[in-house]
Amino acid sequence: MSVSSIDVALFRRMVINGAVNLKNNHEEVDRLNVFPVPDGDTGTNMSMTVTSGIRDLEACESSSIIDNAKVLSRGALMGARGNSGVILSQFFRGLYVGLKEIPHNYLSIEDFTNCLQSGREIAYKAVMEPVEGTILTVIREAIAAVKERSFDTIDDLLACYLEAAKKALANTPNQLPVLKEAGVVDSGGAGFVKIIEGMDLALKGEILTAADGQVQPAEAKKEEIDIKFLYSIDFVLELKKPDQFVEKELKAALSLLGDSLSVTREENQVKAHINTNRPGRAIEISQKQGEFISLTIDNRKVQIANNANNPVAAAPAGAPKKEFALVAVCFGDGIVNTFKELGVDYVIEGGQTMNPSTESFVEAIKAVNAKNVIIIPNNSNVIMAAKQAAGMVEGVNVAVIKAKTIAQGYASLVNYNPDASIEENVEAMTEQIENVTSGELTYSIRDTEIKGVKITSGDYMGISNGEIVVSTAKKDDALKDLLSKIIDDESAVVTLFCGKDVSKEEMKFAESACLDINPDIDVELIAGNQDIYSYIIAVEK
Repeated sequence: MSVSSIDVALFRRMVINGAVNLKNNHEEVDRLNVFPVPDGDTGTNMSMTVTSGIRDLEACESSSIIDNAKVLSRGALMGARGNSGVILSQFFRGLYVGLKEIPHNYLSIEDFTNCLQSGREIAYKAVMEPVEGTILTVIREAIAAVKERSFDTIDDLLACYLEAAKKALANTPNQLPVLKEAGVVDSGGAGFVKIIEGMDLALKGEILTAADGQVQPAEAKKEEIDIKFLYSIDFVLELKKPDQFVEKELKAALSLLGDSLSVTREENQVKAHINTNRPGRAIEISQKQGEFISLTIDNRKVQIANNANNPVAAAPAGAPKKEFALVAVCFGDGIVNTFKELGVDYVIEGGQTMNPSTESFVEAIKAVNAKNVIIIPNNSNVIMAAKQAAGMVEGVNVAVIKAKTIAQGYASLVNYNPDASIEENVEAMTEQIENVTSGELTYSIRDTEIKGVKITSGDYMGISNGEIVVSTAKKDDALKDLLSKIIDDESAVVTLFCGKDVSKEEMKFAESACLDINPDIDVELIAGNQDIYSYIIAVEK
């Protein structure tokens, strides 16, 4: 069957078929990720992005092809997850921009070519520094091949586009050395090809059926409320004898009573947090040091049942805006609590294990009801969605700092000052990010080799500033090796967020391993309770 134009019905069939084809093959795309880590993956992110657009498209009752393209674009934009998902959403936005001015209710061969060209242009604009060997390369080379020829049918045009996309995808390892070393093609480009394949099948009359089950981000299952330490205590203490106060001694005494302990001193005041089953004893020990300025005790079961991570509800219409608010992306209840203790107003659950959508950021920006909002992404694959959302809420000055890891985001909060301007805060927080070295310890899900590091499935991998630097069979050996690479004589503070799989004995081992490298370093252990990553480490100078 030859097609010389695309009407609204065919347009819908094509994009839906493309989405279904990606959904049915998203796990194959996921396996192409260079890093063999069981976290949020490209195929999943791209499938959830386009599926968000399809949901809105299926609800559209308009017979206008322009209206349908607009609805698809908006849905994909709001549902965009991960860097490849954001680029894909911008490609669909480009399709809409390319046809929104046409005077007729169909796409001619010329119109369709213009749409694909517009998709390429707008997708590229979404990335400040485009890299060759990615989804952008596949999109660019596919439309370049089309523009070199003339076509009598849409069938021939799309066949050419698909063939060129596949050829560009196959060449990505020659453009990105890390792909060649890992023996894979670019995962974002592969996801895009799956969509175009589905569209091509629709043109041929082959309509796909989605496989059973929904695409889900690689996040841990929610556990029932089962809390080891029931009470959460936060206090600020005015020291009665500042010259005699020893911070480590108070930490040591409180550490026997619970977990998630943090104690920080600012001049003559001490701020602390602990989860414990003995709140009276914790108060008694602390009160020996001075007088409480503030003291709160919360039942953690009640907090979690009420979704305490985000107690901020949407403000009533017309409610006055506060001056500043912080939004952060975190995972693991211990990490979430720590970020909230440091002043974060709204936590979006996710990051390494689940990349949040653009819509999640839009909702957060609206919920905090502030004139100025600083977003702390804590993941390199989240920054683009955050930036996309930053320009979508009117009347709010939104900034996104380039915190690519939990460690960087944690360190940046030290320099946050609610009395400074948003520009001053972004500068100060970014400066602090540059003074921290990030480390993560996780496990591999497949055999591979990356930048000379041979990795076996099941190995524990040490990651430093985004690069795998250690891979070995034993967790303790991997941790010691990783710490030796990120701690040096100039390191002053190391903070370890310990995962669910880390025992108290292992936490003690981690502390000793840090002190063996640098006896003068201040070691902070926090029960992050995160999945997948045994340790998330911040080393500050």
